[in-house]
Amino acid sequence: MMRLGRAALRWGRGGIHTAVPRHGQEVQVGGESGGIAEILMNRPHARNSLGKVFVDELFSALEQLRFDEKVRVVVFKSKVKGVFCAGADLKEREKMDDAEVGHFVKRLRNLMDEVAALPVPTIAAIDGYALGGGLELALACDLRVAASSAKMGLIETTRGLLPGAGGTQRLPRCVGVGLAKELIFTGRQIDGQEAFSMGLVNHAVPQNEEGDAAYQRALTLAKEILPRAPIAVKMGKLAINRGIEVDIASGMAIEGMCYAQNIPTRDRQEGMVAFREKRPPQFIGK
Repeated sequence: MMRLGRAALRWGRGGIHTAVPRHGQEVQVGGESGGIAEILMNRPHARNSLGKVFVDELFSALEQLRFDEKVRVVVFKSKVKGVFCAGADLKEREKMDDAEVGHFVKRLRNLMDEVAALPVPTIAAIDGYALGGGLELALACDLRVAASSAKMGLIETTRGLLPGAGGTQRLPRCVGVGLAKELIFTGRQIDGQEAFSMGLVNHAVPQNEEGDAAYQRALTLAKEILPRAPIAVKMGKLAINRGIEVDIASGMAIEGMCYAQNIPTRDRQEGMVAFREKRPPQFIGK
């Protein structure tokens, strides 16, 4: 397959992200409304499995969005019905020698770290299968919404592997150590409702006829975030992500530093004025 460059991106009316289609493109950046960007996964013949070109294009999509101040929320969704991401491309992996496998898995781990490090909130819309690396991709997002019928699992042990793109670290933070060990040791697949009961996903919704119920719920959630003060949201994300890695005293210090960065913003001043004037605030991200 021809290796593709960065997905084309432009801003349309009302600040809407639109993608310029390219033949064979596996990842696109698109958008439904101003401020909400979407990373659209479209590798139907391989069920969005994480092959080299697919991963390269995901990196490119993240690079486009990381410093775009107009973007306030990013939604990850699949354009392939019935699947979010089926995990590693094992057909491609089988052709690699041991050194190549090690290098590529490290690149996958870096990809998930880049997803987690996006400064704005990220939401995974899981409308179908999210297995192995596909679930690890969803775990790298801040929030997860799943259709009740979706299937999820870190199934690597059923293939002689173990999660290598952050799953062993991120899953326990969602469901606890005991459940994480059980799911990883058994390679069990669970549906969206079970995932919700465990705390693995934020919301589970009945699937609709179009097969995009999780995506629709993710958009509703994104629109709830959209009017909030962008810098305050970013600093909140940073404080949580950095603080959870350290002891509580160090976490409190990190929170203090994040709060201090928000104090001089125009949005904080607007919030105070809007409260006094009893009107909705108009935040501008400055």
